Amino acid sequence: MMEQAAPWLIVGLGNPGTQYAGNRHNVGFFIADLLAERTRVKFGRHRKAVADVAEARLGVGVDAPRLILVKPLTFMNLSGGPAAALSQFYKVPAEQIIAVHDELDIPYGQLRLKVGGGEGGHNGLRSMTKSLATKEYVRVRFGVGRPPGRQDPADFVLSDFSTAERKELDFLVDRAADAVEAVVKGGLAAAQQTYHTA
Repeated sequence: MMEQAAPWLIVGLGNPGTQYAGNRHNVGFFIADLLAERTRVKFGRHRKAVADVAEARLGVGVDAPRLILVKPLTFMNLSGGPAAALSQFYKVPAEQIIAVHDELDIPYGQLRLKVGGGEGGHNGLRSMTKSLATKEYVRVRFGVGRPPGRQDPADFVLSDFSTAERKELDFLVDRAADAVEAVVKGGLAAAQQTYHTA
């Protein structure tokens, strides 16, 4: 019997609870939800981690890549615990872990994909790097732009998308989900070429 290839662990970063549901900081959850919808799976509480998890396949057939979609329920600054527990449970190597998150240093709606690097003050990434004991996982960064005027960045990410931003949000989340799928199917370099242009 052939050994099954390791699945991809896709960690959408966000905060649990209805009061945070529409926040910029929760765009990772939006993208994870859309990937679950596309692959027709539902999230449920995992027995080994404080997280909602959905197991899916990207495509049909036994060779279709397996996805473990994750929404940590620990709050952003402790996201690494569930990510590390699930990477051990499913035996996922770091290079097949994708963190999907909001990014202040990128204009609204733009995507940047990379492996490793700094955390840029993002508490979810900092927690993941610490818990996984490596920076060498993939990041799909969804630009939310800088806060207007003198607004504190922490307040900005914990506020909802503006009315103008929401007009485009579904399209942009859709594109970000496409980018995650592209990394899984064709690798990071090819996905970067497609999604860094616009």
